[in-house]
Amino acid sequence: MADKASLRTLLERIALALEGLAAQSHADASQTPEFETADSYVWQADTATLKPVRHVHAVPLDLLLGIDQQKATLSENTRRFAAGYPANNALLWGARGTGKSSLVKAIHAALPSPKPALVEIHREDITSLPALMEILSGLERRTLLYCDDLSFSKDESSYKSLKAVLDGGLMGRPDNVIFYATSNRRHLMPRDMMENERSTAINPAEAVEEAVSLSDRFGLWLGFHRVDQALFLKMVHGYAKRFDLPSEGLEDAAKTWSVTRGTRSGRVAWQFIQDWAGAHAQRLEF
Repeated sequence: MADKASLRTLLERIALALEGLAAQSHADASQTPEFETADSYVWQADTATLKPVRHVHAVPLDLLLGIDQQKATLSENTRRFAAGYPANNALLWGARGTGKSSLVKAIHAALPSPKPALVEIHREDITSLPALMEILSGLERRTLLYCDDLSFSKDESSYKSLKAVLDGGLMGRPDNVIFYATSNRRHLMPRDMMENERSTAINPAEAVEEAVSLSDRFGLWLGFHRVDQALFLKMVHGYAKRFDLPSEGLEDAAKTWSVTRGTRSGRVAWQFIQDWAGAHAQRLEF
């Protein structure tokens, strides 16, 4: 009986030891992710891991029309960063569907290999940004950190921690990381939020300065604006030419499509082209 009891105790100790090793291995993996298996990743805040993305839908740069200045400026900034030179955080702001997120992905896709990793952090996970920055700072690979549709609602205070991480904190932004964000708002927060800061503060001017200073952490501000009909049709023709789609009736159909959507933008042009290609039983392949 004594031998059986001793054996049971020994097995229990072995089991506990193996569980401890497994837990430590998992923790180590979350802190030092395998960062060479892909060029793009999504940050998963709940597990503190980087999930590889094997295929990113990136529109070729030459198909992004009407944003030549934004394209040239962001391309040059990204090229410098990829080459190991100083570069700025960038805020791409403006009307929805005007190519902000498409430009970030297209520029990254166009970089020569070996290229920096593209890591997307979701808006709702922005409070975990300090933890992600700490992980990325310990890795050799340069990283383009990207947040799509970044904005803050009324009474939300997480923007204050974001400011410190981007520029002003003790750790600041690691040299191997750059941060790009897209937003419909130039200052990342609604006007009524800034007015609320003004009305409740002892010094209203200082309160507004505190609220809008987040956008100052971005060295590049690139504005994106709605397109007129001529540019919209140019986008449509550009897509149609690239995919060898029928041109007869194209413009009239595109105009009707934009009217039903109530706006013109690069996104609306692309949505129309998908419908046009489908109606003519043709595939879209980059």
